[in-house]
Amino acid sequence: MRHAPWLRWLSLLCRLGVGGVFIYASLDKLLHPGAFATAISHYRLVPYALLHASAMLLPVVEALVGLALVVGWQRRGAALICAGLLVVFLAAIASALSRGLDISCGCFHTDSGHAVGIGLLWRDLLLLLACLPPLLGARGGPGLDRDR
Repeated sequence: MRHAPWLRWLSLLCRLGVGGVFIYASLDKLLHPGAFATAISHYRLVPYALLHASAMLLPVVEALVGLALVVGWQRRGAALICAGLLVVFLAAIASALSRGLDISCGCFHTDSGHAVGIGLLWRDLLLLLACLPPLLGARGGPGLDRDR
């Protein structure tokens, strides 16, 4: 099925944007897993037994799915995983807000960073919407996928 050229460009831009954000978000967490574990613990959602495994695994998944989106490999699966992660992030942020927690999100920097707030919900919601064109739409530019 042929898609309009603008839809292919939109898919490419979304793929590169979301992938780039996920790669960037993973970098500091990969370098400082202990600090990221602390940031996760501030949400009070992950049991202690899973805390360090989560802090080690999540940045690896973020980096891999971000890279997959950027290079166009398994873009639909990568977009689906990104969307799933964003739903989890949205739920964690909403939970922190509803409980009145005054914490740093741990999104891009483990030492300090953006405080959990409504703006963060909007940002993650926009990223979630940006996952839709690569997931559902046209292939969108060069990539390693074979589907057209």
